[in-house]
Amino acid sequence: MGRLIAIDYGSKRSGIAVSDEGQVFAFPHDTVSTSNLIDYLSQYMRHESVDGIVVGLPKRLHNEPSSIANEVSQFVDKCKLTFPLVQHYTYDERFTSKIASHEISRVSTKKQVRQNKSLIDKVSATLLLQSFITHQQAKTS
Repeated sequence: MGRLIAIDYGSKRSGIAVSDEGQVFAFPHDTVSTSNLIDYLSQYMRHESVDGIVVGLPKRLHNEPSSIANEVSQFVDKCKLTFPLVQHYTYDERFTSKIASHEISRVSTKKQVRQNKSLIDKVSATLLLQSFITHQQAKTS
């Protein structure tokens, strides 16, 4: 079984999380400039077995698409063309950035750490991936 990659897509930079090979646990991996995201994924997949890509689907509170939803949809389409041999998923990412910020501030008293947007993006992607994995496991049991 290969890994899952989750992407917390942003217009400037995107957080990336990966699962273990058993697809049980999610781990923060990296933050990448969104303009380099496809190249980064290509490089990663040359070295690791990947079964699926999970992209956070940005929605507003009342299940309406957010302002970046169209850009995310275009990115997902590009991923499907570039990586046709892996599964592609979108998953609701509402509140992951807020939860990530809250958890980071809960464990760190240093303002520099709490405001590190790169760290927030990675943690958001990790929360997204762990939620997706848990949801998938619940569907199969």
